[in-house]
Amino acid sequence: MTIRRVEPGKRMSGAVIHGDTVYLAGQVGDPSSGITEQTESALAEVERLLTAAGSSKAKILSAQIWLKDIADFGAMNLVWDAWIDPANPPARATMGKADLATSEYLVEVIVVAAL
Repeated sequence: MTIRRVEPGKRMSGAVIHGDTVYLAGQVGDPSSGITEQTESALAEVERLLTAAGSSKAKILSAQIWLKDIADFGAMNLVWDAWIDPANPPARATMGKADLATSEYLVEVIVVAAL
């Protein structure tokens, strides 16, 4: 079975496709903004990478959401609920009190999808 990498870099790829499954690297938003804007931009990157891989948000199998502060859960969910395909909600887990790559990041979204 072949492996295809989308936007490969020195440290990681934006997405990796193996068989009929797409694995996305964690996506974050603009660290100079708040939780709403960071969630919106992270999900926009998820959608862009899924499209580049030949998939879509309707085919998301699972999502992991990491929050710096679990108090942002409600605000993040408002963005998530408006963005996700309501006919095809994925399995999802959310973790709070996460130490992300920099202290300015408030949210990171990790997705696995079908092609």
